Amino acid sequence: MVRVREHYFSPSPSSELEKGLIKTVLRGREYTFLTASGLFSYKRIDNGTRLLVESMIIPEAGLFLDMGCGIGVIGLVAAKENPDLTVVMTDINPRAIMIAGENIERMGLENAEVIEGYLYEPVKGRIFNTIVSNPPVSAGMSRVVEPIVKSAPRHLASGGSIQLVIQSQKGGNTLAEYLNQTFGDFKILSRSGGYRVLYSTME
Repeated sequence: MVRVREHYFSPSPSSELEKGLIKTVLRGREYTFLTASGLFSYKRIDNGTRLLVESMIIPEAGLFLDMGCGIGVIGLVAAKENPDLTVVMTDINPRAIMIAGENIERMGLENAEVIEGYLYEPVKGRIFNTIVSNPPVSAGMSRVVEPIVKSAPRHLASGGSIQLVIQSQKGGNTLAEYLNQTFGDFKILSRSGGYRVLYSTME
């Protein structure tokens, strides 16, 4: 594994652990999330994640993958919204795994799990109805974001979807091209504050 500079997308965060709580409203429901230093946007729900959570299409049942989950906001909301859904959350950062796991326990969710690993490695052989991510663009479009998109068909059921949020000025056109190359088309689910949620489906 190639080491990346110290940031949230890291297999070995070196920052001192400091826990806290984030209170917010998502999809009309109040949430309190445990958070920690060394994780992405650990003091608040970032605008991209908020837009994605508010607009993502959540299947009523099946398997849902939150890739690069951080503290787990996307997957936790999906699991809470649809109890018949099985949610899998993954992250390379062991601190994220710990905090997301604690959030699952705090929320009493029986339909969610969190697994440590790089991109699709921890879910090899599993087929999902939905893959959702706020991808770590700072770790590299070609190094991380492109593999998320181009490996997705091997992990999506027929009719399944991939839903990704990105800043339009920081890789938006590149992500759109990845989706076009891989799925043949995409649509914009929502846009706000310079962010877009892009959506493609598996035939």
